[in-house]
Amino acid sequence: MKWGYLAGFAGLSKAVLGAFVNDPVEETPTVASHKHTFQYRNQTVEATLNIQSPSGLCDPSVKQHSGYFTFGKDKKQYFFWMFESRSDPANDPMVMWLTGGPGCSSMTGLLFENGPCKVNTDGKSTTLNPYSWTTKANVMWVDQPPGTGFSKGASDFGEDGVAEDMYPEFLQVFFKAKPEYNKRFFVTGESYAGHYIPAVTHRIFEGNSKLQEGDVKIDLRGMGIGNGLTDPQEQYKWYQEYMCTGAGHATPPINSSAECTALKAATVACEATLKACNSGVPVAAKAGCGAAMEVCGLGFQGPYMATGLNPYDVRIKCDKPPLCYDMSNDVSYLNDKDVQRQLGVDMPFQSCNFVVNKAFSLDFMKNYHMLIPPMLAAGIDVLIYAGDQDFVCNWLGNEKWVQALDWDHSKEFNAAAKTPYKVSGKEVGELQSFANLHFLRVAQAGHMVPLDQPEAALGMVNDLLAGAFLKSELEVVV
Repeated sequence: MKWGYLAGFAGLSKAVLGAFVNDPVEETPTVASHKHTFQYRNQTVEATLNIQSPSGLCDPSVKQHSGYFTFGKDKKQYFFWMFESRSDPANDPMVMWLTGGPGCSSMTGLLFENGPCKVNTDGKSTTLNPYSWTTKANVMWVDQPPGTGFSKGASDFGEDGVAEDMYPEFLQVFFKAKPEYNKRFFVTGESYAGHYIPAVTHRIFEGNSKLQEGDVKIDLRGMGIGNGLTDPQEQYKWYQEYMCTGAGHATPPINSSAECTALKAATVACEATLKACNSGVPVAAKAGCGAAMEVCGLGFQGPYMATGLNPYDVRIKCDKPPLCYDMSNDVSYLNDKDVQRQLGVDMPFQSCNFVVNKAFSLDFMKNYHMLIPPMLAAGIDVLIYAGDQDFVCNWLGNEKWVQALDWDHSKEFNAAAKTPYKVSGKEVGELQSFANLHFLRVAQAGHMVPLDQPEAALGMVNDLLAGAFLKSELEVVV
């Protein structure tokens, strides 16, 4: 198991939202096919977007879309599943969610964390989720890169490929086919999506500034990264402190003074490989990135895994290695033939693809935080949040890279007081914010904040979408 690996993972009353949903019995939905041909990098690119509208799945009360986007000479295919807002779909913002891994499906994120429903123990039926992120937003969960979840084709090997596949290809074609959803667009996700999100969002930002003939200008407004791996060079400096002290908000997983001393030495060795990995010198960087995977992984992951604790939640044991959580109900549901017929898929589903994961081994320890300052300068709203019980992408390392970020208002951000963050009258975390950069430590949550603290997560995302983090009053009611 690698660092950051996780399936990175109104109109309705709460009584109704708790209802049991008998999933699907309808015939296969009609498929609408959208074909596009466009020039990209001096080549003619042909792409097809097949969209169907499942009914009876997950949340039957809202319109939903699913399907495949097929593109490129090697016919890569992205799978997506989108639900309209439960509130005001014609006017609510649009959110895209990317689970990390790399190689873990966003469909698991949908069902296990922040989507409109949860799968019941029978693996066939679902219960509506009152804390779905679709409460006030249209939300699309996308399986990427190819080989992840229901997506197919040759995998990418780094964020350049991910960003190029996502912006000039998938998102351009999607918003041409569905222009009604191109409004107040936010890119969100967790874990290894700390790599994906800066790369994808920056590519959209860059594309908007250099529109080609026929391009759609995407109404990009913001991004949100949860317990992400974004600046490994800074984040790895803080593993030893988190492991040995708990950083003031978690039980220290390592109590041995000898081990803590050894972890200090591991930090020095790890930093040297990370520096080489991010040096920008091709040969040295390739060797450094490979070495960082070994040196940093063994130095910190080994001692932690020896404790038997869940790397995604220091409060509990790892009961089901390697992911530590039982996602079998979700996997059964997504492998059900009736569900697959409604979604327009016909292939075995797995939560995480370890082949795809391995393909990103030289990308793992690269930094992506440096793509964020130009977007901050242009007014893009940026939220970095982290559950304080996560080890693998812990809140301390995330806070430190945000504080170290070199942007126009770094001094003002670091001088800003940390204030209690409340949702529905309850204190759920601590916020540090200035202008359009915000860091939120979410209390008593592990790696998957929407799983552990669903009400806090919904309040947080609704604040981001409404621009409330830019204002002085932050208490919300979900």
